[in-house]
Amino acid sequence: KTADGQDAGTAFLTSAGNKVKVKLDLKGLPEGEHAIHVHMNAKCDGPDFKTAGGHFNPDNKEHGTKNPKGPHAGDMPMNLTVMADGTDHITFETESISLKKDAKNSVFANGGTAFVIHEKADDMMTDPTGNAGGRIACGVITAP
Repeated sequence: KTADGQDAGTAFLTSAGNKVKVKLDLKGLPEGEHAIHVHMNAKCDGPDFKTAGGHFNPDNKEHGTKNPKGPHAGDMPMNLTVMADGTDHITFETESISLKKDAKNSVFANGGTAFVIHEKADDMMTDPTGNAGGRIACGVITAP
C-alpha cells in the first residue's frame, strides 16, 4: 500500500536454488529511482510505515551492498526505476534473504518481515538507511 492506503502492486518471492527470486509489479508510485528494502517487522501501518521497523539485519551488519561492513540482509541489490505512469515491473535475485522458515535470514523469522519502498534511491553505502529518505509504500511478506 501507498502512504494514502492505495494499492501499490504485488511482490512474489520464489526459491531459486540458494537465492530468492523477487518479482515486483508496482503501481501508483512517484516517477524516479526508489530504494526497496526488507524491514524487520510484518507491519505496515501508514502513513509513515514506521511500524515496519528498521532494515532486516539478523547478522548486525552495516547498511549497503558497497559497505565493507555490510550489507543488511534486507538490503536489495538494486534500486527501483518507476516510470512516468507510476509503474515498475522488475525481477531480480538475491542471496541475502531466505524463504526457508528455519534459516537465520528467513523473511518469515520472528513473525515475519515487510518490503518498504523509500522516496529516494539507496546510495548502497550510508548506514543505516542508504540516504533513501522517507517510506512511501509498504507490504507485509506472507507465506503462501
